Amino acid sequence: MAGANGLRAVLLGAPGSGKGTQAERLSAALGLPSISTGEMLRQAVADGSELGARVKSVMAAGELVADDLMAAVVRERLARPDAAAGFLLDGFPRTPAQAGTLDEILAEAGKAVDAVLLLEVPEHVLVERALARRRADDREEVVRERLRVYRQKTEPLVELYERRGLLRRVDGHRAIEQITASLIAALGRS
Repeated sequence: MAGANGLRAVLLGAPGSGKGTQAERLSAALGLPSISTGEMLRQAVADGSELGARVKSVMAAGELVADDLMAAVVRERLARPDAAAGFLLDGFPRTPAQAGTLDEILAEAGKAVDAVLLLEVPEHVLVERALARRRADDREEVVRERLRVYRQKTEPLVELYERRGLLRRVDGHRAIEQITASLIAALGRS
């Protein structure tokens, strides 16, 4: 599907909601880069970089990486040529403060967020999905802590984007193809 140039969308949802899967599918369908800050951070840890060393213990505890560190990662990534014509951002912002930072980064280029997609999935399903992934940091107590942090820090962000008229809620507890179709429709790109 062509013609998605200029679309700057944020994909929100709790850990295990399927953001990564849907970001890849939307990227392919819309021809936009999918930018996953979680994947960027996990890669930094795997590479043993300075950034990786700084975030490894934070991630292992299920906590959020500091705003200034995330802002630097996102600013650098959005400056790359492939993001100039639009992007799907997965994993940032996670707090209202980070939303302000994203607004500033985009405003510097005369741009703004066009849409925010929220994948909604019941909590018991999120826990089951996370434990089934069997990543090293997916122990049940860490998963539950991540969900608690998500509710505490990210739900105010959902309210912020809803007030700004940018939020589109999508049921994320269905077949993958149905979710993708709903997300594309929510963006008005169907």
